[in-house]
Amino acid sequence: MTADIDVVIPTLNASASLARTLAALSDADGPFSLSVTVCDGGSRDDTTSIARDAGAVVVTTEASRGRQLAAGARIGEAPWLLFLHADTVLGPGWRDAVARFLSDRTSDKRAGYFRLRLASPDPRARRIERLAAWRCRRFGLPYGDQGLLMARTFYHRLGGFQPLPLMEDVEFARRIGRHNLVALECDAVTSARRYESDGWLLRPMKNLSCLALFFAGVPTPVIRRLYGS
Repeated sequence: MTADIDVVIPTLNASASLARTLAALSDADGPFSLSVTVCDGGSRDDTTSIARDAGAVVVTTEASRGRQLAAGARIGEAPWLLFLHADTVLGPGWRDAVARFLSDRTSDKRAGYFRLRLASPDPRARRIERLAAWRCRRFGLPYGDQGLLMARTFYHRLGGFQPLPLMEDVEFARRIGRHNLVALECDAVTSARRYESDGWLLRPMKNLSCLALFFAGVPTPVIRRLYGS
């Protein structure tokens, strides 16, 4: 039986977080069914074992998030696609939020994203979350760690994810268009590890620099070499 939503999760050495992400997807029944595809970029840890134990389909491809997302979207036949990062856990009520989006007749030409919530009690995390919400409202640029829900037909009409090593989420969001992006009333709780390790000021500046270089037309492999993934 074909699922209602195919969930696509790109991974690379994600054993520390993947189990929680998958558990949140299967913790309750709802008005729709899911299938999960984990597109792995060559993990050397237990990522693929965790995925298979949870019942996910595992596909191995080149370690490039854009290629991994595109490969995952080619698996399955569900009418809806949900792209999700391996360190993003959907919060309580996500099924209701998704059901409301699916029931709207106009959603087949739009894409939904979740509210960013960083898994940290640090007050600086709340500032990052507010800035992310503003960025989404003002510029229509949700990042990949906020998830992306859309009709498969709409995904293909837009040409899908491009084979980029990073910034694939920004590039795709620009093609979707600000007026076709919808904020879903639920949190996407995402790891704050990079903010905690790089710094609560340095990490946002790094992200902004990558964004500026991308909009300036600098090739993504160059941006990756300059700032890392």
